Amino acid sequence: MKREHVQGPLHAPIQLVVYGDYECRESAAVHQLIKEAQRELGAGLRFVFRNFPMRSLHPRAQRAAEAAEAAGAQGRFWEMHDLLFAHQHALSDRQLRDYAEALGLDAVRFDYELAARVYSKRVRDDVAAGVKNGVDAAPTFFINGVRYCGAVNLSDMLRALQPLVAA
Repeated sequence: MKREHVQGPLHAPIQLVVYGDYECRESAAVHQLIKEAQRELGAGLRFVFRNFPMRSLHPRAQRAAEAAEAAGAQGRFWEMHDLLFAHQHALSDRQLRDYAEALGLDAVRFDYELAARVYSKRVRDDVAAGVKNGVDAAPTFFINGVRYCGAVNLSDMLRALQPLVAA
C-alpha cells in the first residue's frame, strides 16, 4: 500500500501491521505495547500503522485520523499519532488544532485541510483495505501478512515474534 506510515527498516524480519482507532481504549493500549516491542526488537521490527476508525462507536476517531494525516503531510505523522493516543479523550477540533500548534505545524494549512476533509479519502482507503483483509474491529494485527489472533500482551507477542527475528 502506498503512502504507508512506517517505522523500522525495510528489510526487517518482522513486519507488524496494525489497524487502529485513535478513540479506542484497546488501540491506545496496543500503542504502548508496540512502543515496548520496538524497544525490545529494535531493527528487527518494521511497524506499519493503518487507520481503522470505528465511527459508530467512536464519533471523533475519523476526524482524529484525518488530523494525523494532515500532520503527516507536514512531516509530523508519528508525533501527532503519539499525541492522539495520549489524549484520546480530548479529540475535539479545537484540541486537534492545539496539538497541531504544539507540534509547530502550519496551523492555517492544518485548519484548511481538516475543514476541507482533504484526508478523508485516505482514511477511508485504509478502512477499505482493512475490510478487504478481514478486519472488522480495531485494533487488528498482521505479522508478516498473517493475522495475529493471540493474546495482546507484550510477553505473548514477543514469544510469537522472536522466532521470526531469529530466522
